[in-house]
Amino acid sequence: MKICTFSIVAYSPQEQAWGIAVASKFPAVGAVVPWARAGAGAVATQSYANTSFGPRGIELMQEGKSAQESIDRLLAEDDQKELRQVGMVDAAGRPATYTGANCLPWAGGLIGEHFAIQGNILTGPETVHAMADAFQNTSGDFPDRLYAALLAGDRAGGDRRGKQSAAILLVKENAGYGGYNDRWLDYRVDDHEDPVPQLANLIQLHRLYFGRSEKEKQAKLAGENLKELQLIAQKLGYYNGNIHGEYDKATRTALHNFLGNENFEDRVDFENGEIDEPVLQFLIEKFNR
Repeated sequence: MKICTFSIVAYSPQEQAWGIAVASKFPAVGAVVPWARAGAGAVATQSYANTSFGPRGIELMQEGKSAQESIDRLLAEDDQKELRQVGMVDAAGRPATYTGANCLPWAGGLIGEHFAIQGNILTGPETVHAMADAFQNTSGDFPDRLYAALLAGDRAGGDRRGKQSAAILLVKENAGYGGYNDRWLDYRVDDHEDPVPQLANLIQLHRLYFGRSEKEKQAKLAGENLKELQLIAQKLGYYNGNIHGEYDKATRTALHNFLGNENFEDRVDFENGEIDEPVLQFLIEKFNR
């Protein structure tokens, strides 16, 4: 089965991170196309995808080979290379892309500073050019730029057969949950009529649950803010005291249980009575509907 898709593979020297964003008229494209390892590089393998290009490409780049050298090595060992399409960015951020002569049109790619973009069965070259423009001209962090590129490609035409799935994968040393692995973001929309905007929702949820606000964006658990949370905790059965806006022992215990069950314990400083402002607003909006 052909993986007709468009993707961007990129490196961020500022964040020392590697990532892929991809979309396709194909179910669960995130299970096939994107591969990455912090300190090694990133790979997108598509169009009658040879999925071995993912782990093998990562290993070659881990050994010190460039993205181009890795692609050349993989293609030399593949007797169906003219059906393949692949993009890579290596440990140093050097990009490379390849489109086989027998990939279904429109098919092609381009490279820029620290990124490679490629696609097949597209409406035309405007898709990859829109992605490059968005990636280079979007402000924000690495996830913002990767997503902007994917959205631009989607809105410029994308896969000419339609839409079905999208994914984003970013890796960075110790950026995974608890700092135990390199999975910074790893989200997929496996089957949806308009998957790319749904991916944006998942990225926002990631920021909400795993982000951390600066000190000036933390709210005190006191006064009206705390009254709002006491009311919510009371309504949900965590708290049975008065609504007084004071951070007493009963309130602290109730909030610890409530916010822990909502998976926000890492965004609250229970000792100093502070909560990240985005989480406070999210909880108020969610439970006061």
